[in-house]
Amino acid sequence: MDYEGKRLAKFRFKVKRLTCLFLIFAFTVVSLSLLPSVRAGIEISLMTPASGTVGTPVQLTGNLTTADGIFEIRFDDDIVAGGNAAGNHVNASFTVPHSAAGNHTVKITDVATGENGTKNFTVSTFYNMTIDVPLAPKQLQEGDSIPISVNITGGESSKTYVANVTVLTPANMSFVKMLNITTTTIGNGTANTSYPNDFSADANTHVVGDYSVSFNTTISNMTFFVGLTNSTEYHRGQAVDIKVVYKPNENVTITVTGKDVYDSLNLTADNAGIVHYANFTVPANASIGNYTVNVFSISAVPTTKSPADTQDFTVPGFAVNVTAKNLAGDSVPDVTLRAFENATSVSNVTTGSDGVAILELEIGDYRCEAYSKAEKVGEREIAVTNVTSVDLLCNLTNLGVRVIGILGGAEIGIPEAGIHLTPDNTMFMTDVTGIAVAHSLLPNITYTLNTSRYSVPFNVTTIPQLLVNEKLVAWVNVTIICPTVTLQVNVTKADGQPIGNALVKVQESLGGIHYEGNTDPTGMLAFNPVFGRYNIGVYDSSGIKLNETAVDLFQNQNVTIYCNLYGLAVSVRVVDYFGQPFPNVNIALQREGSEAVSKRTQADGTATFDNLVGGNFEVAVYLTDETQPTVAQVFLVENSTTVQIKIDKYVMLVGLLIETSQLTIAIIIALTVILVVSLEVYRRRRPKPKKSES
Repeated sequence: MDYEGKRLAKFRFKVKRLTCLFLIFAFTVVSLSLLPSVRAGIEISLMTPASGTVGTPVQLTGNLTTADGIFEIRFDDDIVAGGNAAGNHVNASFTVPHSAAGNHTVKITDVATGENGTKNFTVSTFYNMTIDVPLAPKQLQEGDSIPISVNITGGESSKTYVANVTVLTPANMSFVKMLNITTTTIGNGTANTSYPNDFSADANTHVVGDYSVSFNTTISNMTFFVGLTNSTEYHRGQAVDIKVVYKPNENVTITVTGKDVYDSLNLTADNAGIVHYANFTVPANASIGNYTVNVFSISAVPTTKSPADTQDFTVPGFAVNVTAKNLAGDSVPDVTLRAFENATSVSNVTTGSDGVAILELEIGDYRCEAYSKAEKVGEREIAVTNVTSVDLLCNLTNLGVRVIGILGGAEIGIPEAGIHLTPDNTMFMTDVTGIAVAHSLLPNITYTLNTSRYSVPFNVTTIPQLLVNEKLVAWVNVTIICPTVTLQVNVTKADGQPIGNALVKVQESLGGIHYEGNTDPTGMLAFNPVFGRYNIGVYDSSGIKLNETAVDLFQNQNVTIYCNLYGLAVSVRVVDYFGQPFPNVNIALQREGSEAVSKRTQADGTATFDNLVGGNFEVAVYLTDETQPTVAQVFLVENSTTVQIKIDKYVMLVGLLIETSQLTIAIIIALTVILVVSLEVYRRRRPKPKKSES
């Protein structure tokens, strides 16, 4: 094949290859376009826990296909939860329903699309045992029977389980009952028995103590107590029910002993061996505390019990809440309450911060006395039949102290005045209104009030008694006037010259109390402020603060305040690039927080501003009548000074304002012209060389 033929064949091969690649690409694009749009897949992403017993709470998270769609969660075929997704996210919880042991399907369903996502949950078997005993303080007695129930949930479906119920007595004897428990289709089963009725013939509850019950030895363990009495607590006047078991017709002695109590009785067991005695009544004078019941055989051939028939019961009393209150009705802490019954002290407690104390008293009539600082301040009778609450009024008085100052002829409360109270040796402070209260004071004592501010005393007041016309009252109020002092303020400039008509403000450091006025032509001003600590500020007529100082006014004071920033003169000199003055230029000078003042410069380029107050200033220079300044600068003024502003952009030339750049160009052009002319003149004037003769 010649060269041209080879080139043509190679070209055709490339065309075919490109055509095939194009067709493959087109097919792929069309195929992808025909696929359904991608959506969030439905699934259960996490289920915690994944196994457990019936009743276990389960937390489930997952995704839903439909955004904000409705979902259902099923445990096998039972709907256990449902709701709306948050976007495509599902967060739900459910409780494992009754179901047989093994694997179960948890399914989440998108209600809109019918799509499902699943995970497995494994149900494990739960064994449980309950015994039916009385609620405390009631209890079982000798000879009683105890219902026992054994339960299985989540067991295998329709299966018979064998349960071993074992009872161990206080005498260390063991009795066993085997039970068959057949579960339902969902794995639930129950079997009931009774101890000792359903156990062997020698099983009994004939001894006092703790009996333990176990289910299949270790699966579940419980205890119950068998006593002599039907309760562990009795109040005065209640009958104590005693029941014991001995041999039929056996003679026994029952004794009840305790503080100031002794009762003994001989009884004979009936044909079933039961001794039941309920005729002992807790005496009306029985003290709160423990009492003991003992039973023992007195027959010729006595029954010996191990452990012995002995048991304590309690006379607990009732909780009597007593609130100590003063004559103003306020609760009083730290009051000692003593309860007496028939002149005998039976309780001694102290009220807490809420003024309440709890007395444990049995049924009866009591006298309750209240003591404050070892002095009797009140008493009352209390009849106790049950839990109760009472108030006890105490002869204690509140002392109200108001500390005031005189401001412009009116009274004003003085805050944070310290008051030291003796003989109680307590310290309290006035509030923002100038009032302080000492609560619950003994009324027949002489009190001394030492009043101070900032730890500086200014008043001592003695109160003989907290009585009015020799009678008890709820409140005694005292007013203490805070003294005034003389404050003379002298306001001067830095050079000692007085500043007249300056505004002086005197503000108490705790706020509230304040005075103000203007100085006279000599710069003087006098005040009569209340005893205290103050800040003194001086202001000019426009409200600018000139100076400030703090002073303690616990005595007459003369205070001189130097206003070094007052009455300053500031000269602004404006010059051009070469330092030449700019006359008749508008200068605007503005102090921070004040209005601007303006002047025009004199022939020397200077504008002077007098009677200024120092601080931060902005100076603006207007060379023409433009609204925007040519130059603006900020500077600090702390004394009279001259500020020079150099404007490099302009030059004054024979009274004309010329931009520096234009002047520079003109100079360059002029120099260039001079140079060219000089060269031309030189060229024309230079001597020409003479022609040489041949």
